[in-house]
Amino acid sequence: MVVFYDPTGVKYGLPTYPYKMAPDGLATVRQLRKRGLRPGGQDITAQILWRRGKRCAYLYRIDLALPKRQATPAQLAALDRALTARRTCPTCEQVKNYYIPRRTGACLDCEPQEVTR
Repeated sequence: MVVFYDPTGVKYGLPTYPYKMAPDGLATVRQLRKRGLRPGGQDITAQILWRRGKRCAYLYRIDLALPKRQATPAQLAALDRALTARRTCPTCEQVKNYYIPRRTGACLDCEPQEVTR
């Protein structure tokens, strides 16, 4: 018995398919990303429901999908500066190979050691 099979969309408002039964030509956002695509502003075409209807994945048409946008050199440079700032200790001003923990605000060498009882 197929519970979530509603290709016309009468019962669920959108064409609905059970898990792993979506027709060809439709893909989820993750599947589009894997192909180097994005939905590109198109409306949801259908949905997949599973786990007694508690889980839902929206489907988009592959033929209407657009290529993923590429970051500009300025955006990549800003991202690199931001990530370097997260790795720089404010106390000793050294760049570490890990992110500085926010709870202590210092690298593992500079953070105060707790006394254990």
